[in-house]
Formats: sequence, structure tokens, C-alpha cells
Amino acid sequence: MNEWIVQIMTSLNYVGIGLLMFLENLFPPIPSELIMPLAGFTIAQGKMEFFPALFAGVLGTMLGALPWYYVGKLVGEENIKRLADKYGKWISISRKDIEKADQWFHRHGEKAVFFGRLVPGVRTLISLPAGISNMKLVPFLIYSTIGTTIWVWLLTFAGYKLGENYELVDEYLAPVSKIVFIVLVVALVFWLVQKRRQKQRQRKV
Repeated sequence: MNEWIVQIMTSLNYVGIGLLMFLENLFPPIPSELIMPLAGFTIAQGKMEFFPALFAGVLGTMLGALPWYYVGKLVGEENIKRLADKYGKWISISRKDIEKADQWFHRHGEKAVFFGRLVPGVRTLISLPAGISNMKLVPFLIYSTIGTTIWVWLLTFAGYKLGENYELVDEYLAPVSKIVFIVLVVALVFWLVQKRRQKQRQRKV
């Protein structure tokens, strides 16, 4: 897959970045953890500019997020899960993946779209529960764009700094993403505890 990513980016330049990030959001097995670091390495070689590459990555991601959003909005949760059981193996999406993304959305509300864009394994599919829950398009685009911009910038900058070793981004990101996930869960638990205490205080009053 690495060679395929390199060929597309080399031949299509910024359009290649946008296309690859678009496909990455449609088909999770295509890793942004390799696409944008490679773009960063290419920038370090002087063959691309940083901000056009960043823009292409964000634009491709956002365009790729919209199909999943509208699938969730039009098809509905149960139908999507049934389709995942039947055809999900072809694009590496399972019922469990959908349920995980759905739980994220319901726990964090609209902010889940922002946080979800920063967590591998959730970021691609967070559009589904947003659509299922009929989240308005404008807030969806705003939260998604902010989260996506941060994610794409981090990956591109990491690839720029690592140079020829840009592939290490994918290797190092796996444990880091777990830490981020744990921190977010801890923060969520703390928030829920605080909310419960507030409700108890209100009842006593």
C-alpha cells in the first residue's frame, strides 16, 4: 500500500493528497498516518509547500466525511449495522466499529465529532452517528474541520521533522493514540461524576 500511496502523491501532487485523504475517510484501511507524513517528507524535500498540502488534506478529509454523514442520516442505525454484518468485511467496517463510534457520539454530544477526529479507529466513522442523530450540517462541518485541521497538521509536521523516517509516525502513533483515548475516557468519567453531583445537590435544595 505504501508504494501505491507514493505513486499517487508523486503523480498528482496536491490533488493526490486530497484524493488519498478522501478515500481514507471512505475506506478506513487506507491510513492517514502514512499519507500526511509522506506529504510532510515531500515538503521537507522542497517539492511541495506546507499550507497547500495541509489544505488539500483537510479538504479531502471533509469531502470524505460527508458520504458517511448522509448514509447515517438517510439509512438509519439498524439498517447500517445489518449492512455492516453482510458487507462490512469488504471495507473493513464491522457492527462493533459502528457501535463504538455511536457510543462516542452519545457520550460527548456534538463535541464527539471534534474529539473523534483526533482518535484513530473512531475518526473515520464518527460521521455515521452524527448523521444518525440528525446533527445539523453546519455544526458538523465546523467541529469536523477544526478537529481534522489539528490532526492533519500534526501528521504533516511529524513527517516534515522525521524526513525519510516518516513511516515511523504510524508506528509511534499507535501507543500515543491509546493514551489519548484513555485521557479522553478519564475526562469523560470526571465530567459525568461532576454532573451527577450537581444533580444531587439540586435535589437536596
